[in-house]
Amino acid sequence: MPDSQTSAPRGRVRLARGASPWLLPTVATAALSLARSRRSSKAAVVAVPATALAAGMLWFFRDPEREIAQGRVISPADGVVQSIMPWQDGRTRVAIFMSPLNVHVNRAPLAGTVTSVEHIPGGFVPAFNKESENNERVVWHFDTELGDIEMVQIAGAVARRIVPYVPQGTKVEQGDRIGLIRFGSRVDIYLPEGVDVAVEVGQKTTAGVTRIDRD
Repeated sequence: MPDSQTSAPRGRVRLARGASPWLLPTVATAALSLARSRRSSKAAVVAVPATALAAGMLWFFRDPEREIAQGRVISPADGVVQSIMPWQDGRTRVAIFMSPLNVHVNRAPLAGTVTSVEHIPGGFVPAFNKESENNERVVWHFDTELGDIEMVQIAGAVARRIVPYVPQGTKVEQGDRIGLIRFGSRVDIYLPEGVDVAVEVGQKTTAGVTRIDRD
């Protein structure tokens, strides 16, 4: 079920769904090495990098609550606008690059129904590379008031797993959490013909907050 934004306390931070396979072993190793560090010099040596790695994982998999903005199309991802490209069918593709420092939980750009969630195998070149269009990816389609909206989650050189949160047929509200990309990656959204882009290349975006289109 999609999550509700209306009752979420502003500023609250939780951990992203799908983080457990990476997070639990890291935190367990840090906790165990810290517990043994007083009795073992070897454990003390391990404890420092293990604790730093665990802290980094906790930061990476953060999932803050957001006050969802008003607008027809909002950003599905935290990151930086990498490119804005007219498409042959009249749509405009807005590509958002997500670094390892960004929140990696993606959100629904519009309210509507998920009509398709397609996983496509591929490579793992850096997400800022043009060839990343052939990377491992998940292609989403939403039936919305603007018609069909396509969104693509693209894995990067480090990101080796995309975790969709909702299946085909789910009704989502604008800003609902819909999936996670682990580590650096990219999200593309295709605006329908006639919809003007409000962002610029190099602009920072915040999922659920930054408006992508212009009236």
